[in-house]
Amino acid sequence: MVATPEKLEYQDVKATQGGDRVAVLLMGYGEVESYEDFANYNEQALNLLTAKFAPVPTWIYPPLAKLLAVFDLHEWSHQHGNFISPHNAIFEKQRAGVEKALKAQWGDRVKVFKAFNFCAPHLPEQVLEQVKAEGFDKLLIYPLLVVDSIFTSGIAVEQVNNALVQLADSPEHWLKGTRYIPSFYNEPAYVDLLADMVADKIQQDLAVAHLPSQTGIVLMNHGCPHKAKGFTSGIRESELLYELVREKLIYRYPLISVGWLNHDTPLIEWTQPNATLAAKNLIDLGATAIVFMPIGFATENHETLLDVEHIIVSLRKKRPDVTYVQMACVNDDPRFLQMAAEWANPQIADLLSEQAVAVSPALAKAQAQTFHGHHHHHDHPHEHGQGHHHPHTH
Repeated sequence: MVATPEKLEYQDVKATQGGDRVAVLLMGYGEVESYEDFANYNEQALNLLTAKFAPVPTWIYPPLAKLLAVFDLHEWSHQHGNFISPHNAIFEKQRAGVEKALKAQWGDRVKVFKAFNFCAPHLPEQVLEQVKAEGFDKLLIYPLLVVDSIFTSGIAVEQVNNALVQLADSPEHWLKGTRYIPSFYNEPAYVDLLADMVADKIQQDLAVAHLPSQTGIVLMNHGCPHKAKGFTSGIRESELLYELVREKLIYRYPLISVGWLNHDTPLIEWTQPNATLAAKNLIDLGATAIVFMPIGFATENHETLLDVEHIIVSLRKKRPDVTYVQMACVNDDPRFLQMAAEWANPQIADLLSEQAVAVSPALAKAQAQTFHGHHHHHDHPHEHGQGHHHPHTH
């Protein structure tokens, strides 16, 4: 296997280092499992997500969260027979699988913790408190999210940073080393796995009844608002992911479209075509079967389950003659868990081999002042000395 030289290299690091240990913080959204938690969950989501793209005043969050909770309750409980999201259970399997693979490599020097953006008792501040209490001083921040954007890894890092401020209780910060794993939308192994899953599904279920040119594939990305206050919205990475998977399948199956799973908020411009329109377009081009594959989600959630189910129900009303196939995310597929662990190996090796760095948060304010003075000191002689008479723009 290609991984052998890396394995040896990591082993050397292991042999030479003392008692260093790395806490891997695997981060996901989390979804409510008890209907009483809807309002809290929505308020967290509004605070962290909606604020990044919608001009909503903060005072409106609590009442709006309660209102949304009423809609959620109606959809999950009345329309879908007391639906409970499997997201958290799947995420625990992902955590356990990644930890097992990492322990095979590193033994007890690595432990994988899970944190959810919106769900107590696994909020980042709660989990990092545990990480600190267990004596870890090296941290690998690992959002298990396909695309980097302000709505995914952005809020993960924001929450980690807030927690680290709260947990800094002595002049020297307890954290001595940090690494971060960005998203994996362009990782060849992930792209190959998605394409293989789609091709396998078509071979198993559809190939006997539908010609390849009549088999439509909707590759579903996480919908993105076009304007995100200057933050990275995730559109570019999502489009690249779609192109990479499409490239693997297009020679066999020419009818492929991206389909965005949007949260259709009023007044906000979302990515197009949405998954419904994408499927309709492929049917218009002669597709007799449509496969819906969520490529922008690594873990099943209410969007990949309920939203796609809604889409299929509405399409079937108009075109009952078409076969619709709803595929699962990569979830706890052993191939995915193995690759997710392998992406972490180089960062863990770095954390274990580098010198611990002591950081004093109290110096940050003083440093900001120093740099401010330093900036002025350099600028003024230059401006006057050169004889320029531009007004100062500080």
